[in-house]
Amino acid sequence: MDKHVKHAGMSRRSFLQGIAWGTVGTGALGMGALSLAGCAPAASETHRETGAATASGAQPASVATELNPQDYDYTANSITDFGSSTLFSDWQLGPFTFHHRMVKSAAFQLAFMKNNPDEYVGYYERMARGGVEMIWVEDFANIWELTASPLKQDYALYDVKRLLDTLHDAGARVGYQFDTMGSAIGPLVFTENFLGSYSTDDVKSWERTIVDIAVKLHDDGFDAFELNFAANNVGQSFLSRARNNRDDEYGPQSLENRTRFAVETIKGIKEACGGDFVVQLLINGIEANDQTLGQDSPYNSVEEVQAIARILEQAGADSLHVRLGPCGQHVAQFANDLYFSARGLEGASGFGSRFDFSRHFQGKLRASHSGCGMMIDVAAEIKSAVSIPVGAATYMDPAQAPDYFEEALADGKLDFLVMNRPLCVDPEYVTKLRENRIDEIAPCTRCLHCFYDPDKAGTLLEHCRVNAANWRAFGESMPEGWTPQAAEQPKKVLVAGGGPAGMEAARVAAQRGHEVTLYEKSGSLGGLLTSAAAIKGPHENLERLAAYLTRQQELCGVKVVTKTEVDAQLVEQEQPDAVIVATGGTRPAPLFETTGATSVLAFDDVVGSDLGQRVVVLGSNAQAADVAVYLVAQGKDVTIVTPDPLELFEKGHSVNVRGFVETALNAQGTRVWPSATLSAVGDGTVSFTSEAGVDVTAPCDALVDMRDMLPDTALADALTGVETVAVGDCADPYNIAEAIAAGNLAARAL
Repeated sequence: MDKHVKHAGMSRRSFLQGIAWGTVGTGALGMGALSLAGCAPAASETHRETGAATASGAQPASVATELNPQDYDYTANSITDFGSSTLFSDWQLGPFTFHHRMVKSAAFQLAFMKNNPDEYVGYYERMARGGVEMIWVEDFANIWELTASPLKQDYALYDVKRLLDTLHDAGARVGYQFDTMGSAIGPLVFTENFLGSYSTDDVKSWERTIVDIAVKLHDDGFDAFELNFAANNVGQSFLSRARNNRDDEYGPQSLENRTRFAVETIKGIKEACGGDFVVQLLINGIEANDQTLGQDSPYNSVEEVQAIARILEQAGADSLHVRLGPCGQHVAQFANDLYFSARGLEGASGFGSRFDFSRHFQGKLRASHSGCGMMIDVAAEIKSAVSIPVGAATYMDPAQAPDYFEEALADGKLDFLVMNRPLCVDPEYVTKLRENRIDEIAPCTRCLHCFYDPDKAGTLLEHCRVNAANWRAFGESMPEGWTPQAAEQPKKVLVAGGGPAGMEAARVAAQRGHEVTLYEKSGSLGGLLTSAAAIKGPHENLERLAAYLTRQQELCGVKVVTKTEVDAQLVEQEQPDAVIVATGGTRPAPLFETTGATSVLAFDDVVGSDLGQRVVVLGSNAQAADVAVYLVAQGKDVTIVTPDPLELFEKGHSVNVRGFVETALNAQGTRVWPSATLSAVGDGTVSFTSEAGVDVTAPCDALVDMRDMLPDTALADALTGVETVAVGDCADPYNIAEAIAAGNLAARAL
């Protein structure tokens, strides 16, 4: 076999050093406690991230926040009729006319891996019947032996006919994304071979094979075919000067050579399948070296991508889907909003550095809106070079920022919005938006539990913080599938507690036909989400989540009683058939009291308190990490002491968020002392024993006790003679996703 090797590219090892979910193998990353039971919904606010801390989450200014400052005014909505907006205007993709600009990207929660057609067909069917007209499905099958993956099964084993018939019947067009992950083609994904290791004949053979695959998919009834030439995939290797190490006609010597593989493949597909079979190219719209910031010379500039786009159009491509191209963090290539997970430290690269978005990526990213629509202007530059439709991915959520996306579409900056997470959370997103029911849309909270993230049990799955049915539908805990079934015998149900677990339980129970009353001891629904939003800021849409769940109580007919604490006497008085207890967990008793110059505070005391300059955070759960970020962004000197081993730091965050938050803290000089035992609080100091068994004394003006919350089943234990279940933090403190899931499952089980 002839070899064409010019220089080495990026190996699997070097690629995975920075990838956020590469740490899944540490085991228990999903263990711990982010004990957020819910919050009172505050009025939606727009603000800049400056000034004093407030309950709505404004971040105090510091040196850290001067880099990549955030402006949340972009969330405004002046649209009174979405049906007449540009968002719901017609556009053309090949022979197909679509009636809105929202497209489902090729990504899913690994349901194809389980190969249950009820699940994977139902997943997409709900979106199609919810108004999505163009659905791209991921490369779910082992359709080519050279790119076979242990996560997939053979194409013939899937019920493709049922999938296509169902989606077509629901009014959707369906495309298949063909994906060759990794530096090169080999027996498994992410092989360590490089592009130059293959002969010219090998490459031409790949082209023929891809054309044959496209023909197979076309004949089976797919309407479109997307070639994934983005991220760090094989297709991108040809387009990249940084990774193309060939010296033949497919090498990096010219744009013609770099695009030859794509051009010949596109032409082959069009010749074999006909001009009406849509071929879309997924490409990096702009690239940068995220591992060594600024060393970008071999990475594709927007100008190069414009030239590449023109060549792809001339070859016959019907549309372009562009996304970001950092070379190391795979998850950030499509979930760029992870760069904004560390509030006040926006731009965290995941490698212990921070982008200056006014300069990195040629200064062309929209980086002042927490990652929302980050690629719009890059898409606009590429669109200006071609006449075919251009769409972009990142966090595209027009329900969150209606005017922002309407303006981008109306100005012709892009033709369609490539969406995934918002549609996964609420498959009826499009219909609700068209019908102006924007307050009924379940919001994506950008937690990234949906991408290769272990749940609390440590199971590798892709779940959803807000939509508990994702991944669980048709499984052991939810055999009935996506939709809760009507109750055989309606019951009178009392729900105690108005946080996410309680509100989700009440919502689902009422949907099933039960008569539900929800009691909340405070004056409004929500619980701890307000405090969480004040610490975490607007990025995770926690106020939207609280507002959505509160609105659901009204829509589902739940009777809400506030300023009333549930006790055994009230339950006896109301005589319900079932009680769901969701009253939240309890904080552990303080280990130490304020001593001299060192204050001892709890989570609820952080916002608005004078903590001094030197702060020690005790704990390793996600709340502890969030508090640490909040304080570091104010310029505090923060040290974290935890009895847990280091691999449990940020337990409760998704592994993806962890990959950016932890490295951002490290880069600011925040040290984590794992497996440590706090022994004393002195006058301006704390003392602890480190994992090395030595005594350490650290300067400390304030100790913030962020140890894991504890269950509080006192109410549930006090109830007798009535069906009772405890859910959320009162039963098992962990995080929002687990709390909502527990409430959902409890209501389904009534």
